[in-house]
Amino acid sequence: MLLLAVDTATPAVTAALHDGTSVVAESSQVDARRHGELLLPAVDRVLSEAGVKLDAVTGIVVGVGPGPYTGLRVGLVTAATFGSVLGVPVHGLCTLDGLAYASGIEGPFVVATDARRKEVYWARYSDPRTRVSEPAVDRPADVATELPVVGAGAVLYPEAFPDGRGPEHVSAGALAGLAAERLAAGADFLPVTPLYLRRPDAQVPKNYKVVTPK
Repeated sequence: MLLLAVDTATPAVTAALHDGTSVVAESSQVDARRHGELLLPAVDRVLSEAGVKLDAVTGIVVGVGPGPYTGLRVGLVTAATFGSVLGVPVHGLCTLDGLAYASGIEGPFVVATDARRKEVYWARYSDPRTRVSEPAVDRPADVATELPVVGAGAVLYPEAFPDGRGPEHVSAGALAGLAAERLAAGADFLPVTPLYLRRPDAQVPKNYKVVTPK
């Protein structure tokens, strides 16, 4: 087994290779505006570090969000393209699940990432592998909890999440590790479609004029 995992649902552009037992190579860079520029070079780096070619990959893992419209699509399109070219399966995972898995917290906790507009994407977990609520988007005050909170939401809104903990952003290595466990257990994955919880931030200007040829 050799899984290539990617995620662009958060400001972290991250890629990793996992051999079914451990992470072989990983690359992460935080830049919310350059997902499209940074993802393929990150994949090249992890392949080079591992000393393998792309055609050695036996499966693709991708974080499906929730996340902002444009950034999220970069990872999904890249994963789908790799899967099609290589003829290997593509496995979707909730990005919040990757953060939960990396947290290592044993007991109830929350994962919250930055959703912009002074909101967070969030979900509740009973342990690092078990999500007990569907992903949602809300204002921090509406989610406020004394439980440990993992992710950038805890950093941005400490008044709502006083027990904030890392990691702040998802890592492809964590996603790949979680996927390897689920594959071994025969568990299901999410469809490789973007998990959007609200309309895109970009809007067509209200006074936009349509120009038609005469």
